[in-house]
Amino acid sequence: MREFIVEADGGSRGNPGPAGYGSVVIDATTGETLMEAAEYIGVATNNVAEYKGLVAGLKAAHQLDPAASVHVRMDSKLVVEQMSGRWKIKHPDMKPLAAEAARVFPSSQVTYEWIPREKNKHADRLANEAMDAGKRGERWSPSASTAEFDARAARSAAEAPAGPPGDAAAGAAKARAALATTADARAAGNSAAAPAAKAAAPPVGWAAPADLGAPATFVLLRHGETPLTPEKRFSGSGGSDPSLSDAGREQVERAAAALAARGTIQAVVSSPLKRCQETAHTVAARLGLDVHLEEGLRETDFGAWEGLTFGEVRERQPEELTAWLASPKVAPPGGESFATVTRRVSAARDRLTGTYAGRTVLLVTHVTPIKTLVRLALGAPPESLFRMELSAASVSAVAYYADGNASVRLLNDTSHLR
Repeated sequence: MREFIVEADGGSRGNPGPAGYGSVVIDATTGETLMEAAEYIGVATNNVAEYKGLVAGLKAAHQLDPAASVHVRMDSKLVVEQMSGRWKIKHPDMKPLAAEAARVFPSSQVTYEWIPREKNKHADRLANEAMDAGKRGERWSPSASTAEFDARAARSAAEAPAGPPGDAAAGAAKARAALATTADARAAGNSAAAPAAKAAAPPVGWAAPADLGAPATFVLLRHGETPLTPEKRFSGSGGSDPSLSDAGREQVERAAAALAARGTIQAVVSSPLKRCQETAHTVAARLGLDVHLEEGLRETDFGAWEGLTFGEVRERQPEELTAWLASPKVAPPGGESFATVTRRVSAARDRLTGTYAGRTVLLVTHVTPIKTLVRLALGAPPESLFRMELSAASVSAVAYYADGNASVRLLNDTSHLR
């Protein structure tokens, strides 16, 4: 049985006054935001807005999986106690809303928990965005929402440490740090409730229709460790194509169990390299799915550097290494440049989003392809490849919408390995 967390909130600027609600559905296993909903509801009280947020959150969860187990978290003591059956519902405006909430799921599938307001920032921010939109005479737009990012910032989420692509080591991030730049994109669209807010905008800006439908979601699994991984050696597609180590096989078994518990994967696609195929078949066997191969998902060919550490390359070919670090268009001797890999991965992405539109597919691949998909989704510069950590058997996720926008939903999750 899938497990969801629903966080909901509502607010009124005047009580009664202009009011709105916000709610978010979270995958209890991965922490991934699955759906957001927010709406300006006109003049109402705080309690009515909170109940409407609850109803919207439960309906969004039901839309995802009516058989799921749902744990509701709200900072409204009144709503939590009334829905738990410990307090009576006396107010005539709230009775029908409470009854509507109770009808969405059987009571055996829903539990309630009160949380302090500071732990309900995501839903609170959505409610305020809805009220702000109402004040402007507009509807809340998921494409313009920053609620998830604001909530994470408020929780002081730790930033991922830097690390170079491939299994090659350290030093590259430090060498490229001076080249780092940042880019932000914001624009507007319209919708009352939709999948989680998108993180990247196409060059023409946002022009989202009211209903984009379900996105194609890529759950990105890096293969498990090989004997080269702990030594941080360049391990691409031009070397010996190593198999998983014993430690790597254990990592993959844990990843397979976590993905099976998640229950959302509908297809499995793998890089043709041995370490990915071994990883993919282990997961697919647990899910009861076949494995499809995609050539575009193979790792960078590191040419003459295959099997070497970063330090060994720096000692043997310092000028070539410096040139490679300075430009994504420069390839290792006999290998591929990151610019070439980007074109290959982009073409694979386009094929796969077309094939798996509206579905959730597991892509089993390597460091550079995963970082490239994340980088492109964010609209980040090429040097950002050196500023993301991506552990063996880690899980990341990117969603692709029908209008061409993308949303990075998860990066380097290793909770299943602990």
